[in-house]
Amino acid sequence: MSTLLKYFKGYRFEAFTAPFFKILEAVFELLVPFAVAAVIDNGIPSGSRAYIVGMCGVMVLLGVVGLASTLAAQYFAAKGAVGFSCNLRQGLFDHIQSLGFGEFDKIGSSAMITRLTSDINTIQSGLNMMLRLMMRSPIIVFGAMIMAFTIDVKSALIFAATIPILTFVVVGITLWCIPLYSRVQRRLEKVLLRTKENLAGVRVIRAFCKEKTETERFFEENNELCREQKIVGRISAAMNPLTFVIVNLAIIALLRQGAIQVDGGKLSQGLVMALYNYMSQILVELVKLANLIISIPKTAACAGRVAEILNTPCSMENGTEKSFSGSEYSVEFDGVFMRYGGAAADSLEDINIKVKPGERLGIIGPTGSGKTSLASLPPRFYDVSAGEVRVFGKNVKSYDLAFLRNAFGVVMQKNRLFRGTVRENMRLGAPDACDGEIFEALKAAQAAEFVEDMGGLDAIIEQGGANLSGGQLQRLCIARALVKRPKILILDDSSSALDYATDARLRRAIAALDYSPTLLLVSQRVSTVMHCDRIAVMEDGRCVGLGTHAELLKSCAEYREIYDSQIKSEEAAK
Repeated sequence: MSTLLKYFKGYRFEAFTAPFFKILEAVFELLVPFAVAAVIDNGIPSGSRAYIVGMCGVMVLLGVVGLASTLAAQYFAAKGAVGFSCNLRQGLFDHIQSLGFGEFDKIGSSAMITRLTSDINTIQSGLNMMLRLMMRSPIIVFGAMIMAFTIDVKSALIFAATIPILTFVVVGITLWCIPLYSRVQRRLEKVLLRTKENLAGVRVIRAFCKEKTETERFFEENNELCREQKIVGRISAAMNPLTFVIVNLAIIALLRQGAIQVDGGKLSQGLVMALYNYMSQILVELVKLANLIISIPKTAACAGRVAEILNTPCSMENGTEKSFSGSEYSVEFDGVFMRYGGAAADSLEDINIKVKPGERLGIIGPTGSGKTSLASLPPRFYDVSAGEVRVFGKNVKSYDLAFLRNAFGVVMQKNRLFRGTVRENMRLGAPDACDGEIFEALKAAQAAEFVEDMGGLDAIIEQGGANLSGGQLQRLCIARALVKRPKILILDDSSSALDYATDARLRRAIAALDYSPTLLLVSQRVSTVMHCDRIAVMEDGRCVGLGTHAELLKSCAEYREIYDSQIKSEEAAK
């Protein structure tokens, strides 16, 4: 919880003011039974209408002051809880943005979404209740017991016996529920993950006629969530009836003891009514406290889960270097080994490649050979486990991450556009880009024609580019990378949906760019990389060949095998 307390900054006044007004309200409420006792013992027997009206006025005044205190407490509690949750949500989002790809792989996007939404909403509701009831309920309960001792010690012993029993019940059920609520939240994450995957892959599911299968899986996981919620619901639901039974038994004992005391002339009827009112106040407050206690395990479990993310350190330490020095090479892989978190073996082994400024390096190999892993190292999406990756002569770990990545234009294997206009998507990496610069990038990416047909830069792109074909999506992503005029351009299998003619025009356009970026071109097509200055051939995480197309056909059996399977088979088919 200490991890979360710093997000209360700016709302500490509300955190103290809300309980203060609740304490004030509780004090005034504890005085009401004495006013009632005075009316019964003094006003009614004497028949003094003025005395009765005066005491009723006192009770009204106590009620008005109590109401004003309640309204003030509700306002400050709501303001504090909402402000805290807003700060916490922003802090969590900022922290998530600072995490590396390795942490994303480990935690999972569904878990992060649950913590940003459901968990923080639960914390907000629980905090609101705690600010309002955490001080009020104990003060009413123990204050009522103290007031009872001032009236009659023997009767007050019933209070002293009842409160520990109630505390045992409430605390016991709370401790029982805390781990169960954590299980419920984990189940909720699984349901959220299933929902996210089904919504994202709805076209694939329908293409394979798997609607029934996915519905059954969702039904099973949703039922598991429901079952867990019912278990914890039944346990927490036992709190109210148990407290009611205990308090009502205490009231019966209190009335019996009070009757004996009144019959013996030791207590007045008004004081017995005061004792009854105090016991009733305890009952009402314990019902409220029970609701608060029920929310505490949820709040504690959710707070722990949010703190778990906040306490997850980024595996990458940010450097301080914010300038590129002159170097013979723009990118260097020097004895690089790389292993993903939790993997049993290295994904890359002993990679030694040097790329000069403006050079085009093709990276080819079969699926799972490490092409994408290699391309993800220069912008430092992942860190190496051994060796060194240098950009413009300096280790990538020495650079400020924002500065380093701003020098790259990256089109990843999984392309994604955001809902908004074409212009908004194109300016993602270059917010100040003018329309002319955007159209220049669109032309180079072979996307200008269909963008004009869509309605120009103001055309709307749906979430994830759902209203675009695969080829259109890829070309817009390439254009987005080109708008920022990067020093190093990484295209990770970003033309797989393009026909050969469009792919060839795209390659020629990129080669003709006036700012001549260094190009790392990842592909499984020989036709895409064969015109590069050099080609790196990957096989099982190792670079088994490096040279021009002609050199590799002579010296690299793996490259020749890929060439024969693609180019020669196509020629034979013709």
